[in-house]
Amino acid sequence: MAGKEAEISGTLSAGARNSSERHMVDHEAIPDRDLLQRFCGGDREAFTALYRAHFPAVFRFVLYMTGDRMCAGEITQDVFVWLVHHPGDFDPQRGELPAFLGGVARKLLHRRQQVDRRWLPLEEAALPKAEDGGAVLVAGIEMRQDVEELRRAIAALPERYREAVVLCDLQEKSYQQAADELGCALGTVRSRLHRARELLVRKFQWKKEGQRC
Repeated sequence: MAGKEAEISGTLSAGARNSSERHMVDHEAIPDRDLLQRFCGGDREAFTALYRAHFPAVFRFVLYMTGDRMCAGEITQDVFVWLVHHPGDFDPQRGELPAFLGGVARKLLHRRQQVDRRWLPLEEAALPKAEDGGAVLVAGIEMRQDVEELRRAIAALPERYREAVVLCDLQEKSYQQAADELGCALGTVRSRLHRARELLVRKFQWKKEGQRC
């Protein structure tokens, strides 16, 4: 981890030095694909702009997928270390950079999960049936529950459901955007999201009933 942080830090520091050595360029106005091309051409400041623009979203995605801030920080760093070494793998004809980085994050999550079994799936059979059939949105749950508790509940969902609820309910992406990012049909996203919401509602209903006992 220390080596990866040093690598990212070195790239960002080089970008900062470059910006102080020449007139500041408004990188925020430059499309992601052009920033990557500039980075490939040796412009470290372009990578700094990409990092600052996309780090928060990648971190939030991984945090909700894992429920673990330390793990989320490590995997997010890995995503950008990977981008440093594989900038040419991004094809703007196939989608936007945020979706591409999300795909890289999911691959790294899969690898991590193979060796880390702390993320135990929420067993559907262990919970009573939800009274409303899952109609309550996750956003509504978040208003009534502790945020950390919600993160843990989402992290315990089976991965196919967890991805849908993180992308659609937490990152507020459209069904079509989520389908494109996950590489599945729009109807599949709808059904997974419905099931994820239902499982979360059942979990919180079950907990509430247990507290009253």
